[in-house]
Amino acid sequence: MTDLTEAAAALRALPPSCGPVRLVAVDGHAGSGKSTFTGRLATALGGAPVLRLDDLASHEELFTWTERLTERIIEPLARGATARYEAYDWTLRRFIEPRELPADPVVLIEGVGAGRRALRPYLARLLWMERAAEESWERGRRRDGPGLSVFWDGWTTAETRHFLADPSRPFANALVREVREGYMMLPGPVSTAMQDRTITHGDQFRPPY
Repeated sequence: MTDLTEAAAALRALPPSCGPVRLVAVDGHAGSGKSTFTGRLATALGGAPVLRLDDLASHEELFTWTERLTERIIEPLARGATARYEAYDWTLRRFIEPRELPADPVVLIEGVGAGRRALRPYLARLLWMERAAEESWERGRRRDGPGLSVFWDGWTTAETRHFLADPSRPFANALVREVREGYMMLPGPVSTAMQDRTITHGDQFRPPY
């Protein structure tokens, strides 16, 4: 699958997972292409709202933003209300820019750790960008340039520790692989496990995305 139209239709057809919202996470290593893919998926969904986890994280809290996410994003969406939060400015090193995230039928959350344990109960689907860590980090370093090399040194250590303690990929419904023409959706570990188990009366299987 290189056209995301089919994937978008499948996501819209899912039952809500967080109040009236179908919350879809796009996780993967830094530099793996999450932002570009999420932007294209949002377009295929007709302009679905996107939460960038870079807006909730900070220099001091690269991964310890779960409470902020729960209070500012999950709780309002679960009530069907618009979420309001302050976005972090990575240059000024403080939260300053007020933003809103409406409780649309599908809302995308993109960023490293989007499929973390605390968030999974609220997700309709978890998508994982299928690109190895070292390749992803090298792409990210080239994108950001030598001026951020020290930051990247600290980031890769923090990311490795995070995924060791709280991995996302084993719980992914689909693996997103970038190809020359676009993207290919492959069944993730969760979908594969469901397909491999013994089928009993009443079992229902949904598409792996």
